[in-house]
Amino acid sequence: MRDFHLPGRSAVFADNGMCATSHPLAAKVAISLLEQGGNAVDAAIGAAVLLGICEPQMTGIGGDCFALVKRPESDEIVGLNASGRAPAGLSAADLRAAGYKTMPEREAAAVTIPGAVDGFCRLQGDMGKLTMAEVLAPAIHYAEAGIPVAPRVAQDWSEEAYEFKGRAREIFLNDGRPYRVGERFRVPGQAEVLRRIASEGRAGFYEGEVAEDMVDSLRALGGTHTLEDFAATACDYVTPIRTRYRGAELIELPPNGAGAMALLMANMLEGHDIAAMDPDGAERAHLEIEAAKLAFDARDRFIADSGFVRHLDHMLSPDTAKALSALIDPGKALTSIKDKAENIHKETVYITVVDRDRMVVSLIYSIFKDFGSCIASDRFGILFQNRGCGFTLEEGHPNEAMGGKRPMHTIIPAMMREADGSLTAFGVMGGAYQPIGHVRYLSNIVDFGMHPQQAIDAPRCFPVGGEVRIENGYAPEVQAELAAKGHMLDRPLRPVGGAQAIRIDAKTGVLQGASDPRKDGCALGY
Repeated sequence: MRDFHLPGRSAVFADNGMCATSHPLAAKVAISLLEQGGNAVDAAIGAAVLLGICEPQMTGIGGDCFALVKRPESDEIVGLNASGRAPAGLSAADLRAAGYKTMPEREAAAVTIPGAVDGFCRLQGDMGKLTMAEVLAPAIHYAEAGIPVAPRVAQDWSEEAYEFKGRAREIFLNDGRPYRVGERFRVPGQAEVLRRIASEGRAGFYEGEVAEDMVDSLRALGGTHTLEDFAATACDYVTPIRTRYRGAELIELPPNGAGAMALLMANMLEGHDIAAMDPDGAERAHLEIEAAKLAFDARDRFIADSGFVRHLDHMLSPDTAKALSALIDPGKALTSIKDKAENIHKETVYITVVDRDRMVVSLIYSIFKDFGSCIASDRFGILFQNRGCGFTLEEGHPNEAMGGKRPMHTIIPAMMREADGSLTAFGVMGGAYQPIGHVRYLSNIVDFGMHPQQAIDAPRCFPVGGEVRIENGYAPEVQAELAAKGHMLDRPLRPVGGAQAIRIDAKTGVLQGASDPRKDGCALGY
């Protein structure tokens, strides 16, 4: 129970259905679709597409999605990989020859084919109850009528707005400047695209005038994209991967996402008595930072398109986790990670919905960097992701950029099943932080007995680029102790990530929703 004398957020409890996501309008739309007779798949897709208008800096139909779905009639959990592939003409050798050392971020070469729309159409057609026209109706309305910009969205907008190119500047800037809090943002061109998807299915996006608009816009900026690349886009159902953590089970998607990194990190931490530590203390933070460094190194070695992954069994082995964990010095930050790990390794917007029948959807949907590539199609204003940044240009690497290949991804949905059978669908936004956030959420629940909202509210830190991004929630003395261990601390302008969760209590069946105060959203039930 939280201290009601202090600012905070209560968890949300309901029986019939629930949505937790990062914008209130999307949560409201999800509940409305459930009340219309839709199921969790209908509600999740309808709300997710709307998030591309509520939070255009985070997601949109020019991006990718991944999902985990538990069917209502069984405990089976199905995975969906709806991440797009590189155009057939992409070549790492050509980019190296042009002088690139790493993948460009804001150029057409970074734009992989959007996979989300294909995934939405497949998932809704296979498992939904409503028509696609009914599912997309709220997003079509708001794309035309507009949505007042929320505070966190406005902050993000102000930091990234001047990267826009061409048509994107006209659509995503208001008179040449970032949108401000309360100003109404509209994308009528995208409303027309959604109407075509509603009436024609995936063909309304991947074929005809919409596809021609995307291809022509990208090729004008040097892209190799073709109509054949768009027409060939296809998502895949996949088998989730899992690990046990002190009686609980963490369920993730296999590569090309970073779910395997979360499992590796959980396996490393299980060998430590975390429950005996201060949950917000330096000892636990140091352990998580060091485990994350080692897990990032493994991710960068092994995770790639599923057809190119090497040694996934090795990465997920308890023996590997034990050997890596032994490299952690409790009093000193690790340096030269690659050298230390080499002997062990010889050989990457979230919404969750639960319906009355207890179908559970855990779905994440993104355009990668803020506003993706900052490139929009000329006619319909579709903002393209820059997921190609997830490739490497290192020759011979399993994740080397190549036509028709999926890049390594950061976005990952998750579920966890507690020892008593309670099931939680959850996700943590925040780029590379996501697998670390999954494990911290898991540990908060299992090691410290926190409830979902408390687990989400807890402070966060993680290593990136030789520094440790750390939130103000850590006490000054904790930060000083971490610095004394050799960590270079960075206090970012923005908080670390954002999270959403819905827990189904195994004993009562009651739904408990939690939503991150770091975002503008909420959990909503009925």
